[in-house]
Amino acid sequence: MENTNTGPSPVSEQTKFCKHCGQKIPQDAVICTFCGRQVEKIEQTAAAPQVVIQNDNINTNTHTNRIQNAVERKMKNKWVALALCFFLGFLGAHKFYEGKVGMGILYLFTVGLCGIGVLVDFIVLLFKPNPYLP
Repeated sequence: MENTNTGPSPVSEQTKFCKHCGQKIPQDAVICTFCGRQVEKIEQTAAAPQVVIQNDNINTNTHTNRIQNAVERKMKNKWVALALCFFLGFLGAHKFYEGKVGMGILYLFTVGLCGIGVLVDFIVLLFKPNPYLP
């Protein structure tokens, strides 16, 4: 057989061998084009970006609903509400005392939610601190 390639190739490319598969790859290759494995460490020429945080957030939590409600609503005596619930609970008297007029009317027309609502309210009132916010 006769070799027809008589001179150097028009593109003289520098090559190296892959550490993993042994194939010829370009000199500047970082990843082998045959096996896909990394053959060189990636050099980071650019410096890490400098991050400037200019946060002028002066937002503070002013959640004062409970404090405002306490100022607007008076503290209720546990024992007064408990006595009203025991004696007049079927009429919703304890709900009117707490300032919950809508629930008081509901208790009035449903006879204390058929007695079940009065029983539940009595137990709840029994374990509330004295004085309490309704």
